[in-house]
Amino acid sequence: MEFGFVKIACASPALKVADCDYNVCNIIEEFRKSVERGAEIVVFPELSVTGYTCGDLFFQQSLLQSAEKNLVRIIEASKSTKSLLFVGIPVGRTEGIYNCAAAILNGKLLAVIAKSYLPNYGEFYERRQFTPFEQTQNTLFIDFAGFKNVPFGTNILFKDINQKSLVIGCELCEDLWVPVPPSSRHILAGATLIVNLSCGNEIIGKADYRRNLVKSHSARSICAYAYANGGKDESTQDMVFAGHNLIAENGTLLAQSELFSGETIFADVDIERICQERRHIGSFGFSANHNTFSKDYVFIDLEISNPKAEFQRFVDSHPFVPSDKQKRSERCLEVISLQAQGLAKRLRHINCQSAVIGLSGGLDSTLALLITCRAFDLTGIPRKKITAITMPCFGTTDRTYNNACKLAKECGATLKEIKIAQAVRQHFMDLEHDENIHDVTYENCQARERTQILMDYANKTNGIVIGTGDLSELALGWCTYNGDHMSMYGVNSSIPKTLVRYLVEWFAQESKGSLLSETLFDILDTPVSPELLPPSNGQISQVTEDLVGPYELHDFVLYHVLRFGFSPSKIFFLSQKADLPYDDKTKLKWLKIFYKRFFSQQFKRSCMPDGAKVGTVNLSPRGDWRMPSDASAEIWLKEVDEMNL
Repeated sequence: MEFGFVKIACASPALKVADCDYNVCNIIEEFRKSVERGAEIVVFPELSVTGYTCGDLFFQQSLLQSAEKNLVRIIEASKSTKSLLFVGIPVGRTEGIYNCAAAILNGKLLAVIAKSYLPNYGEFYERRQFTPFEQTQNTLFIDFAGFKNVPFGTNILFKDINQKSLVIGCELCEDLWVPVPPSSRHILAGATLIVNLSCGNEIIGKADYRRNLVKSHSARSICAYAYANGGKDESTQDMVFAGHNLIAENGTLLAQSELFSGETIFADVDIERICQERRHIGSFGFSANHNTFSKDYVFIDLEISNPKAEFQRFVDSHPFVPSDKQKRSERCLEVISLQAQGLAKRLRHINCQSAVIGLSGGLDSTLALLITCRAFDLTGIPRKKITAITMPCFGTTDRTYNNACKLAKECGATLKEIKIAQAVRQHFMDLEHDENIHDVTYENCQARERTQILMDYANKTNGIVIGTGDLSELALGWCTYNGDHMSMYGVNSSIPKTLVRYLVEWFAQESKGSLLSETLFDILDTPVSPELLPPSNGQISQVTEDLVGPYELHDFVLYHVLRFGFSPSKIFFLSQKADLPYDDKTKLKWLKIFYKRFFSQQFKRSCMPDGAKVGTVNLSPRGDWRMPSDASAEIWLKEVDEMNL
C-alpha cells in the first residue's frame, strides 16, 4: 500500500498434531484467503507445519522429513504472489533439532530463523527435543527444502526494496518473554516490524499478560509487532491453546482475535509513522547508533506487494478526543487535573493570592475560569479572589454578556464589568481611524484594550492574568499579537479547540441540574466568535469557523503535522478515510489555509506565555516546537496545489 502502510495477517489454522499433510493443506488455504483479502505479510504459529505439541515425536525422522517435504508444498503455493509468509517448522541437523520459522516469498525459501530461548519450566520441556540457537552465533548457510545456502540463524533481517523503511525481524514465542529478546537486537539493527511465531498455552490471566507484553514491547521498541499463536487444535493432554493473535503498533493494539475463535486477524500498520516517531525521540537513535552487533546481521532484500491490499485501518476523525464516552470522561478529568495542578504550582511558587480573567461568555474563557477555580481550591485560596472581568464593546451580544455574568456568579468569582467602548473610541481618535471602517485595526484595538485592562488590574490586585487562548488558535495565529495572545500563564495553551468543548461539557455534566450547568450548556450552544464586529439583529455576526475554517478539520491536520510530521498528501489521504463530514474540495481548501496560517503566524508562538503541556502535541517554543518565524511554506503549499481531484 501507499504512504508507508503494510497489511499484516496473523492466522491460527486448523491442524492435526503430527499430520503435516493435513496441516499444510490448511496453511496453504489460509494463506490464499489472506492474500485474497489483501495481506502483504502472513504469519503462522510456531511449529505450525507439525503442530507444537508433538513431544518426543520430533525425534522421529519420519516427522522431520514430512515437515520438510510439506514445506516445499507451501513454497510452491507461494509462487503466484509477492506476499511474504512465515511458517513454523522443526529443522533437524546433525547437532540437534531447531525450532524454526521459515520465511517464504514468491516460490523461494528466503531464510530459516531459529529460536534462541527454549522454555524448560512448568509445563514446557522444549530443551528435551530442541537445541537453542544463541544470539551471538554467526548466521549459518544450510541446504533445506530443495534450496541451497539458505541463511539460518537468528540475526537475519528482511528489507523491502520498494518501501525501504519496512525492515522485518523474526523471533519465536519465548524469545519475547526474556529480559533482552532477539527482537531488541533486531530493532537496534533497523527492524521496524517484528513477527513472532508462537504457541503459548492458555491459563487464567495469561491473555491479559500476553496482550500487555506485546503492546509494551512495541511501545518501548517503537515498532509494529505481529504475534501469531497456536490454536485450539493443539494437543490438550496437559495444556489448552486458544489461538490468541495480536497485532500492535507503538503501544497501540490494532487487532486481536477472540480466544478459541480460530480467527485470522488483519491490520494495516503504519511504518512511516514508526520511523517518524523514532526520529523524534532522540534517545532511540542514540541507542541504535551505539549498538555493536548490526555488523553481525544478514540483510535479505525482497519485494513485497499485493494489488488487492486495500486500506482498512481506522482513522480517528477527532484524534484529540476519545470516541468512547467512558474513556472521554476519564480523559477530560485527567486533562482538567493537569491544567489545574500546573496553575496551582505557579500560584504557590510566586505566592500569588489572586488572579484576573477576561470573561467573554465563550468556550475558552469559560474553561480558563473553571480551571482557575480548581487551582484555587487546590491551593486553599478563596474563589472570590478570582476577578472575572467582562468588557463589553461593539460586538458583544446579550447572550454572551449574560452568560459571562452568570458563570462568574455561579463559580464564586468576583465579577467586574468594565465597558471599553469609550476607551477604544479615544484610541481610534488618537490613531485617526474611522470607526466605520471595520478592519483589523478596528478589531485589534478592542483586543489590546482588553489585555491592557487585565494586565493593569492584575497589578492593582497583586495577581496574575490567566490566558484563555487554546492550542488550535495558536496553530492558526487566531489571536491578536500582544492582545489576547498575552498573559502571565496560559492554562489552555495545549488544549485543542475540539477538546475544549468536551472539557466544558464535562463540567456541565458534573454540575447537572444547577444554574451553572444550564449556563455551561448555553455557552456550548453558542457559536465560536471573537465578537469584535457589531451584532446583526442582536445576534453574533462574526463566526470564527466561517473565517478560518472548521476546527475539527484544523485539529485533524494539526495532530498529524505536529505528532508525526506527515506530508500534506498523507494527511489528505487520511482525512478521506476518516469520518469527517466534508467533501474533498473543502478539505483541500482548509488544508492549504492551515499551512499558510501555520507558517505565517509562528512569530506569535515564539513568545507565547508559560503554560503546562498536558497532551502529546504542544506548540511551546520552550518544549515541543521550535521553528523560524520566517520559514517558507512553499514545499507544503506546492504539494497541496498538486493534489488534483
